[in-house]
Amino acid sequence: MAATTDPDDQEQTVHVTAGAVVLEGNLAIPPGAPGVVLFAHGSGSSRFSPRNRYVASVLREAGLGTLLIDLLTADEEAIDRVTAQLRFDIGLLAQRLVGATDWLTRQPATRHLRVGYFGASTGAAAALVAAAERPHVAAVVSRGGRPDLAGPALRHVRAPTLLVVGGDDLPVIPLNREAREELTAAETELVIVPGATHLFEEPGTLEEVARLAASWFAQHLTAASAVPPR
Repeated sequence: MAATTDPDDQEQTVHVTAGAVVLEGNLAIPPGAPGVVLFAHGSGSSRFSPRNRYVASVLREAGLGTLLIDLLTADEEAIDRVTAQLRFDIGLLAQRLVGATDWLTRQPATRHLRVGYFGASTGAAAALVAAAERPHVAAVVSRGGRPDLAGPALRHVRAPTLLVVGGDDLPVIPLNREAREELTAAETELVIVPGATHLFEEPGTLEEVARLAASWFAQHLTAASAVPPR
């Protein structure tokens, strides 16, 4: 994974009100950004996931804003480390994303920006459920996701959705194909990256995910940027 840095790009720590809880996050908005991408990390991960942080850096180099947040509070993280249950509570994680989306629409620096979701693993399901609840979300990208866990919400997603799966992630490929068939209200594309496993740890594979995500978000957030959020 090649390092990408931008000296003019400054992340700031933010406290995101999402319902009854306050979540910590890292927000960065490049000058002139048409939109901001909210990251939904996967099982047992956090906003410090090196894979998501790499993708976020590539998106910022493409001129897009990013918000990486912890979807669980510190107390919930402690419980989840023992039980491993909250990380699979798709409804809870989706509601946190909805709360964070609403928070973005209230902040002076982001309220004029369109919102996209980047979801990894179980976070992809939460992103799709949240997108079904907030139809002004402009685009969704799933990396090695479990979109099938979004269940009936898939038929209500209107955001253009890109599903990226590793070619060697054999159990997850059919789940993404089936989910794509359920995404009947959305423009949807499935891309299988050859030689990649679930975490895209093979040389060049995460770079391909980042490239695909940057292209998808640049296309759809820019196209939607002139339309005010509903």
